[in-house]
Amino acid sequence: MEAADTLFAAAESPEELTMADIAAAAGVGKGTLFRAFGDRAGLLRALYEARLEPVREAAEAGPPPLGPAAPPQQRVPALLDAVLCFKLDNRRLALALEESGTSSLYQAEHYARWHGLLRSALEQIPDLDDPDFTAHALLAATRADLVERLAGQDGVPRERLRARLANYAGRVVAPHPAP
Repeated sequence: MEAADTLFAAAESPEELTMADIAAAAGVGKGTLFRAFGDRAGLLRALYEARLEPVREAAEAGPPPLGPAAPPQQRVPALLDAVLCFKLDNRRLALALEESGTSSLYQAEHYARWHGLLRSALEQIPDLDDPDFTAHALLAATRADLVERLAGQDGVPRERLRARLANYAGRVVAPHPAP
């Protein structure tokens, strides 16, 4: 995992990294990697989950505004900010994982976890219509391909992306007058 982490962090084009490249850097046979992770996507998932673990712990058990004790109007933007910052800090790995094509992003464990945390927070907001859909729609703003487009191709600075997402999420969770 350490060799894969180093290679993915340094790679200009992570999709070009092969299991043979990673095995050589780790000083093991390619078969060892396949036995441990199944395939390249399995290795990507394991690496992604290992990097994500501290963020997950903070979201599930940490203090406000990210942790569960925060009111939903604070927690929802904080959860999205945590996902966005993670993807900005791990752009190449997140993009490689989401583009691996082995299964739907929406079936991935990490996606289900974030969706569940957001949905749970959104369910606490009175009169919010369809927390499940809203959680999916908010998470769409943090897809790796969109983050790459905005931060990489369009050159939107990190703090501007964070501010725009916080503004958007704040409007979604703000009280709305009854029709």
